[in-house]
Amino acid sequence: MTTSKTNMPPDSGTDDARSFDTRRTDADRQGAAEAAARNARSILDGDSGTETPSLKLAKEYLSLGGRRRSKIDDNITTVRQWEEDPPEAERFWQERVETLSKDQRKQVEDFLPTINTP
Repeated sequence: MTTSKTNMPPDSGTDDARSFDTRRTDADRQGAAEAAARNARSILDGDSGTETPSLKLAKEYLSLGGRRRSKIDDNITTVRQWEEDPPEAERFWQERVETLSKDQRKQVEDFLPTINTP
């Protein structure tokens, strides 16, 4: 008798299915953290030439001393702020980022340094 591995998820409701879902969730979470780390590195490395408007806004905010950080959990991004921004950074955030549509603002937030990685 031979057994073979498949990539098909097990039947719902079984212990194997719950284990499969947990592994997938862990992989999704790790992928989101890696993407955030790449975004942060691109900001710090000054990667230019193909900068999107969102990246430019995030870089400008950070260059003004902005202290907001993104938190990514289950592919949901939220912004945290433990320390007050310098006045210039706060004004920039209020005028240039908060006025964006929800989708555009999320794109900027995705380029902020994240609290998920060291």
